[in-house]
Amino acid sequence: MPSDLIRIRGENIPLSEFQRRGTSPGPRLVKALGENPQGFDVDIARFLEAFLDQSQTVTVHTSGSTGMPKAFQAEKARMRASARMTIGYLGLKPGDTNLLAMPMSYIAGKMVVVRSVECGLDLIPVTPSRNPFESITDPIDLVAVTPMQATSILADPKSAEVFSNSRNILIGGGAVDDLLFGKLQSVRGRVYSTYGMTETLSHIALRRLNGPEREAGYRPLPGVAISLSPKGTLVIHAPAVSPRPLVTNDIARINPDGSFTVRGRLDNVINSGAIKLQIEEIEAKLKKVMKVPFAISSCPSHLYGDEVVLVVEGKPEDVDLEAVRNVLERYENPKRLIATEKLPLTHTMKPDRPAIRMIARNALPL
Repeated sequence: MPSDLIRIRGENIPLSEFQRRGTSPGPRLVKALGENPQGFDVDIARFLEAFLDQSQTVTVHTSGSTGMPKAFQAEKARMRASARMTIGYLGLKPGDTNLLAMPMSYIAGKMVVVRSVECGLDLIPVTPSRNPFESITDPIDLVAVTPMQATSILADPKSAEVFSNSRNILIGGGAVDDLLFGKLQSVRGRVYSTYGMTETLSHIALRRLNGPEREAGYRPLPGVAISLSPKGTLVIHAPAVSPRPLVTNDIARINPDGSFTVRGRLDNVINSGAIKLQIEEIEAKLKKVMKVPFAISSCPSHLYGDEVVLVVEGKPEDVDLEAVRNVLERYENPKRLIATEKLPLTHTMKPDRPAIRMIARNALPL
């Protein structure tokens, strides 16, 4: 496919139509996005306008999962290189369909569009929702969704059937829990969990989740190398997407086969009685028995230094403490149970760790 075209909903649109800057849209763009494109389609057009101008960079924002979102300038050439890495690894070809069901606010949505621009994929935009497959009737060659979206899709039989027959499914933006992992085993297409961040311009490693080729660890894409920092956090060496090694905050283990597993974030470690506990590992165990939204946090302790705290949304009696004790090691068990009316979340629907920690500390007796 010529590099001066992008395919959207089956229409080959000259890239020049996104460089008109304020003039009326061209006829092919109107056919693909409608006479008066609104909402999500406008977001796509605005990004393409910025991505295709003469500047070398485009503004992207971090997700803000661990703090306030930050803006930085991403090099367009590196975004294109990232797109080629993914497409090459998955063996996709021009004309294959590419579902866009993520907001254009962050790198994940932007990179879906870049893959279509760079590799000639047919972009299928669907306004982001819990179940973007409600309006999809045919299997897609490349799907990128969050765990929440995948869960909602699989809960609807009609959507689940189309989703299951899609060729390549990338799940990112959060952890895949045991329940979702189990449901994904019936999906006929290839399903991957992604590892990456805004600074790496989307994912740099994939973990196969289903089928006989499923893996326990993330496998770096070609051209990506990994190592560990002195603190045991993952260091990413990906010259195609980052000019220098990127030291992450993720505590990791590199496996003998070259893959890696992530235990959790360095700033989510609780040092309790000289034992280092990983918040994410405790939460993963509790998901099997908790029936209400919850999070693990910590508060100061004269005895332990820091002690484990279980913060729940609702009432204390909603928690089966016996079940909690049964799934955790003795030293992982919460020393306090704190109930709150609403569990704080970030705008990306992840636990707001600083706010939850404040709830735990404010509940301490005076």
